[in-house]
Amino acid sequence: MMIRKSTAKGFLWILISLGVLGCADMDPVEFDVEKPLSIKKQEELNSLEELKTYTSDDSRFKLGAGVSMSAYNAQGAMFSLTNENFQEVTAGYGMKHGAIVNDDGSLNLTSVNEFVENTTEQGVTIYGHTLMWHANQNASYLKSAIAPKEIPLPDGPGWMVLLDQSFETDDATGYQTNGPNAPIAFTAEGEGYNGVGRALKIVNAEVRANDWESQLFVTFPKVTEVGQKYRLEMDVRTEIAASFPTQAHTAPGGYKYWNFFGSISSTPEWKHINVETTIDANTSGCNTIAFNLGSNATTYYFDNIVVSWYNSKGVTYEERTPEEKKDTLSAHLEKWIEGIMTASKSNTHAWDVVNEPMDDANPYELKTGVGKTDLAEDEFYWQDYLGKDYAVTAFKLAEMYSNPDDLLFINDYNLEYNLDKCKGIIEYVNYIEEQGARVDGIGTQMHINIDSDKAKITEMFQLLAATGKMIKVSELDIGVGVKTTEANEELYVAQEEMYKFVMDQYFSLVPKAQQYGITIWSPTDSPASSSWRAGEPIGLWTEGFTRKPAYRGVVEGLGGIDIN
Repeated sequence: MMIRKSTAKGFLWILISLGVLGCADMDPVEFDVEKPLSIKKQEELNSLEELKTYTSDDSRFKLGAGVSMSAYNAQGAMFSLTNENFQEVTAGYGMKHGAIVNDDGSLNLTSVNEFVENTTEQGVTIYGHTLMWHANQNASYLKSAIAPKEIPLPDGPGWMVLLDQSFETDDATGYQTNGPNAPIAFTAEGEGYNGVGRALKIVNAEVRANDWESQLFVTFPKVTEVGQKYRLEMDVRTEIAASFPTQAHTAPGGYKYWNFFGSISSTPEWKHINVETTIDANTSGCNTIAFNLGSNATTYYFDNIVVSWYNSKGVTYEERTPEEKKDTLSAHLEKWIEGIMTASKSNTHAWDVVNEPMDDANPYELKTGVGKTDLAEDEFYWQDYLGKDYAVTAFKLAEMYSNPDDLLFINDYNLEYNLDKCKGIIEYVNYIEEQGARVDGIGTQMHINIDSDKAKITEMFQLLAATGKMIKVSELDIGVGVKTTEANEELYVAQEEMYKFVMDQYFSLVPKAQQYGITIWSPTDSPASSSWRAGEPIGLWTEGFTRKPAYRGVVEGLGGIDIN
């Protein structure tokens, strides 16, 4: 295509300045200018039809998009783009437990109801995401539901004994030392406080360079909190007059602060100690008193160590049994699934029932929160309380509260990266169904890159197809290895090819009867402020809603065009 222009402006102005133009007519000078290649390529992309027009009318296959519920409900640019190009939407966060469950366990379904109404009006269905997951949960509510039970004390507020150690037996509950510089021994019977029983005997043989090189640790079964009051009582004597400090530790040897209950003074005669302290930021989060004995070359005798806590609420706590926790969570799970499914079912006919169950390091086992010390505020592992059958329970509840023909999926990530994880989730699906629950399909997320292993992608689809289940690519996005600001045409072409490859493999390896759909998880490139692949050009459109080569890759994958 050529652009025709009338020019020679410079020549005209020269003639005018020379006064030679007069009244004579002049034909304009014509020449052709080639349209820039970048404009031609963009026009080619823009000439393509909307994505959903390339899907087959005789198939149940759905082309989906992952969208923000709030962005869709706002009915702006993302609303229009989604409706024009996709048949199904998955709410990125808005239909999850953490977004809907209030701190008292009630459900706020206002935005969900609006989402259902808006999608219904536009003829776009919803893929329910997600009923049971370990992330994006109102974990504080769930933890509170299974927290120890409060039991009122008959006498109201008062001091509660946390540790009472008299050293009359070899039961070493609540105390230990830091090794050979503080060897543990005991006196003979009748040499304890006031000549009764026995006492703990620790010999510090020499003055140490640091007083903490010889330590006695006393640990009590409650972690301190700011504002609480604690009391230390004990009987102590030393062979020579001595003074030794107490430190606050988070565990034996886990030093936090140099002063806990002050310094303890002792003499060759038994002395009763009674010291109270109010916990501040320095001593909070601790449950161990460290007695630093290294400054005095002497023998220490301890008896009747009692640590108490002032219970200002006048209640005690009783741990719930595993059965009680399971019953409580099962009841909440049913309330949650009934609530979200009932509110959504008029326009939601497929559900991500269980999300990301398999462990990355042990791909044939379930994930667990046991032993994790860095749990996020919204993490809660249902499986740690409901056991291996947690998904069985979820699928049975989903079947109970869904429409009769709804499809129920299990979903996970990295199935194309870790083929053992793919095999692991297939085994788990078999187990779920052996326990009497129904699983209709398996979702594979596919957050991949242009250099992802194509052979593994192929094998994953082969493994999934062999299950006979409905197969859904549930969260497809493809990175190019750099941020948007560094991406170039070569990388975008590679991204286009990878989108096409994934779709080609899906359609060629998954039988038509098992093809549920493919969801583009991020239709536009991810903003730098996003919580998901921040600043990466993973979409089919730019952030400004301009089509990218990846758009054509999806069209090609759908069989709409073939430029090879």
